[in-house]
Amino acid sequence: MSVENFNDDRLLQLYLRGESSAINTLLRRYQDRVFTSIYLKVRCHALAQDIMQETFIKVIKTIDAGKYKEDGRFYQWMMRISYNLCIDHFRRVKRRPSKVRDDKGYIMGNQKEHSNNIEESLVLDEKCKQVKDLIDELPAEQREVVILRHYSDLSFKEIAEITGVSINTALGRMRYALNNMRKKIEDRAMVIY
Repeated sequence: MSVENFNDDRLLQLYLRGESSAINTLLRRYQDRVFTSIYLKVRCHALAQDIMQETFIKVIKTIDAGKYKEDGRFYQWMMRISYNLCIDHFRRVKRRPSKVRDDKGYIMGNQKEHSNNIEESLVLDEKCKQVKDLIDELPAEQREVVILRHYSDLSFKEIAEITGVSINTALGRMRYALNNMRKKIEDRAMVIY
């Protein structure tokens, strides 16, 4: 069986036994989702790459120090580290993230072009931009839940643990976010579907 097919805990065991390529496989497995989640928070490609690298370094150092508890939740643990590093960044600079032009592919979860038709691609890009703009207008707590749920594929339980709130609070924030977005779509007579 290929190392690529091993589960997270098995890859961690291999890494701890000296198989350094196992950690590379594990980090590669989640790098797109981690990057997207960070990028949607900081809105800067270079900064998102820096924070992702910082996340990976912290993950490796924590594992090497024997401080990681193997509980089958490696991805959630790594997402929590990236989330905390984003918070640390904003605490350091004490500012809101600036709006930067998006890099295609990261906003909508590594969006792939499904059509060679340029017109359809332009329409899809415009719809993605409209959705991103709606998400940007949400209050920070609602925006965070939407990003973690839809772009990082986390469950509400995982979101609750990462953000330090109850599951009901995470669910409520998502409900309010969707209601807010729906109202803005109706108010602006937008066509996103």
